[in-house]
Amino acid sequence: MSIRKQYTGSFKGKVALEALRESKTLSELAGEYEVHPNQIKNWKSHLTGHVDELFTDKRRKGDLEQAALVADLYRQIGQLSVELDWLKKKSGLKR
Repeated sequence: MSIRKQYTGSFKGKVALEALRESKTLSELAGEYEVHPNQIKNWKSHLTGHVDELFTDKRRKGDLEQAALVADLYRQIGQLSVELDWLKKKSGLKR
């Protein structure tokens, strides 16, 4: 039974940036960092695919999530108000 190696995010980033520079081949990097070339390729593609997330404003993302939550809550309040009015009308409580 072999134990899988776990790498830190900073190590993955360092290796992925080295791969992006293309000053060395994947095989050379694999030998230097003792990581399989396919793993380096995966880290490199992950870095290039998610680079836009590095420069997004986290506060703005939170504001958008908060606005979506508030809108959903207002929708639920409206729905419950309509249901309550209907129940009051059917039960004879509303005159």
